[in-house]
Amino acid sequence: MHLAQWGLADQLAADPAVWLCHQCNDCTVSCPRDAKPGDVMQVVRALTVAYLSTPKFMGRLVGNAKTTWPLLIGLPILFWIAVLYGVHGMTIPKAPLLYSNFVPYWLIYAVFFSVTGLVCVVTAVSALRFWTLLGTGGERSGSFVSNLIPVLIEIVTHKRFNSCGAARPRKNGHLLLFWGFIGAATTSGLLVVDLYILKSPMPLALTHPFKILGNVSAILLVVGVVMLISNRLRGTQQVGASTAYDNFFISVVALVVFSGCLVEIARLVLDPTLACYTYIWHLAIVMTLFATFPYSKFAHFLYRTLAMVHERMTTEGSEK
Repeated sequence: MHLAQWGLADQLAADPAVWLCHQCNDCTVSCPRDAKPGDVMQVVRALTVAYLSTPKFMGRLVGNAKTTWPLLIGLPILFWIAVLYGVHGMTIPKAPLLYSNFVPYWLIYAVFFSVTGLVCVVTAVSALRFWTLLGTGGERSGSFVSNLIPVLIEIVTHKRFNSCGAARPRKNGHLLLFWGFIGAATTSGLLVVDLYILKSPMPLALTHPFKILGNVSAILLVVGVVMLISNRLRGTQQVGASTAYDNFFISVVALVVFSGCLVEIARLVLDPTLACYTYIWHLAIVMTLFATFPYSKFAHFLYRTLAMVHERMTTEGSEK
């Protein structure tokens, strides 16, 4: 906290303790001066993400989501409208509606593969910078991969949440959200295989295994978001104060799930024009989620993983 007060951003970014803290908020509940150290650590992590961001303006844009959210959501909507005007003049297909007749698969993959590739590059740059900064604080030993595997196991099970007291109920919400994302990402990959290798007709039937996996993943995301929001409404001392940074991320996740479900229903019951504009909205929200990956709460997963691997490598080295 002293590093944050003194504006020493480089030293702050190099401190693994920023990410080893899971914001259990036990410290806030027990603090005799009501200093809310858990909330302070939350702000410190957001500042660290902004400091490590590549490019910097994107980190500031997402970090100031309280005022910039119209840009973060509006620009992708305008992008899809402009692209579709350029491709076919925003021509609405006739019923029965197939979204692939409105937004061709090749266009979706061209856009999202490009966005994903760019996100991977900037994420790798930020991760390498963070890993280098961590190395200034202690000598590492051992293999990165051999230490990464137990860290990932710990993360996917959310094991450290078991030691939490005040905020322990957050574990289930986080866990459902985490596995919901894993399921959704897996479904996206399987759909590509199904479309181009298995040559299955689209859209898939609701009873198709891939469709079931996608819908189950959506349910996990919805329940996870609801649990996190309900936990926050119970009281800020136990779970920490909500920030615009956190609220934006949860809102985007909720909108992705809601718009995705609405798109499925709209194709069957709404006028093709309304259904197509709903689809544009869904694609724009998904693009916002992808494009803000290195600057949102997703970045916490990346930096916390690296910090935990660094912790294992330095601790094991000191014990030898």
